[in-house]
Amino acid sequence: MGKENKEIYSKSLTYHAWQRLKKNKLAVFGMLIILAATLVALMGPVIRPDSSPKANNQILEITTRKPGFTIDILKIRKNEEKQSRSFWALFSTGLESNYKLIPIYDYSFEGTNIVVEKYTGNEINNGQILRFNLAEVVYPLDELQHEIENNNIVSQSYILGTDKYGRDLLSRLMAGAWISLSVGFISVFISLVIGISLGAIAGYYRGWVDDVIIWVINVVWSIPTLLLVIAITLALGKDFWQVFVAVGLTMWVEVARVVRGQVLSLREKEFVEAGKALGFNDKRIILKHIIPNVLGPVIVISAINFAAAILIEAGLSYLGIGAQPPQATWGKMISEHKGYIITGDAYLAILPGVAIILMVLAFVLVGNGLRDALDSKSVDDLPTV
Repeated sequence: MGKENKEIYSKSLTYHAWQRLKKNKLAVFGMLIILAATLVALMGPVIRPDSSPKANNQILEITTRKPGFTIDILKIRKNEEKQSRSFWALFSTGLESNYKLIPIYDYSFEGTNIVVEKYTGNEINNGQILRFNLAEVVYPLDELQHEIENNNIVSQSYILGTDKYGRDLLSRLMAGAWISLSVGFISVFISLVIGISLGAIAGYYRGWVDDVIIWVINVVWSIPTLLLVIAITLALGKDFWQVFVAVGLTMWVEVARVVRGQVLSLREKEFVEAGKALGFNDKRIILKHIIPNVLGPVIVISAINFAAAILIEAGLSYLGIGAQPPQATWGKMISEHKGYIITGDAYLAILPGVAIILMVLAFVLVGNGLRDALDSKSVDDLPTV
C-alpha cells in the first residue's frame, strides 16, 4: 500500500482520451495545421495581402510573376462615392478599393501632372506613357506632390507571385481555405444530422422501420459519390451553398450505418431497460441515453468525412461545378493553371495541390488519433500516481 501503490485518476473518459490524443505527435501536427487554416479562414480579408472581395484584384500587366516579385503601384483615386469601410464589411467579405491600381516602371512630375511609364515586364520596358492630373490621382484637390509620393505610389510585394490574371497567389490560397473548411464543416454537420437520426431510429425500433431505412441506405450507398454530388449540384444549381448541401447529402450513409449498429447493441443494455421501467419515452431514451454513447465512432467518422468533403469540393471546383469564379477555391486554381505544369511556372498549380494534400492529411491524422484515443480498451496509457 502507501505511496508505492499506483492508483488511476478518477477522471472522465474524455479526460483520458484527451491525454492519449496529446501524446500522438502526428495527431497534434494535424490539429496545428487545422488550427492555422481555421484562423486564416476566419480572419479572411483582415490578414490577406489583397483584402478585396474574394481576393480578386486583377492587374493584367503582372500576370504569372515569380514568388518575391515587387512592383511600384500608382493608386489613382476613383471618382465615385466613398464606400463604407466598416470592420464587419472588411472581416466578412473584403472591401473594394477606392483606388485604381496601375503598375508603373518610372514616373515624374510635370507641373500639375504626373507622368508615368506603364510597366510591361519586358527586358526593355518601353511602356505606354500616361499623364494624369494631380487632382485625378488624389481627389479631392488639396493633396500635394509629396503626398502622392508618400501615399499613392506604393511598392507592392507578392510573396508567392501572381496568377494568370495578375492576382496575388498567396491571397487566393488564403481565400480558398475558407471555402474548403466551410464545405467540410457544413457538409459534415448535414451528414451527422441525417445519419444519426436515421441510424438511431432504425436501430432502436427495428422491424419494418429498420427495413425501409436500410433499403434507402443501400440505394444511396450503391451510387458513386462523385456522380451523386454532380447530379445534386446540377439539380440545385452551381453556387456556393449548393456545394455544401450536395456534399452533405452524400456523406450521411456511413454515419447512419455505424449509428444503427451501435444502437442495435445498446438498446439491449440495462440502462435502456431501466429508462423504460422509469417511464421515459423513446425520444428521451434515444437522445439522452443512447446517442451520447455512440458519439465516439461518429467523431472519428466525421474527421474522415471532413477530409473527403474537401477532396470532393476540390474535384467539383476543378470540373467547374463547385463555387463559381471569381470565388477562390483550390480545385479551381489547379484547373486554371494546369497548363503551366510543364513550364517553369508549375508552382501555380502545385501550391493549391499542396494545400489540399496538407488539409486532407491533417484530418486523416486527427481521425486516426481520435480512433486510438477513444478506444476504451487502451487503459495502459492512463495517468497514474
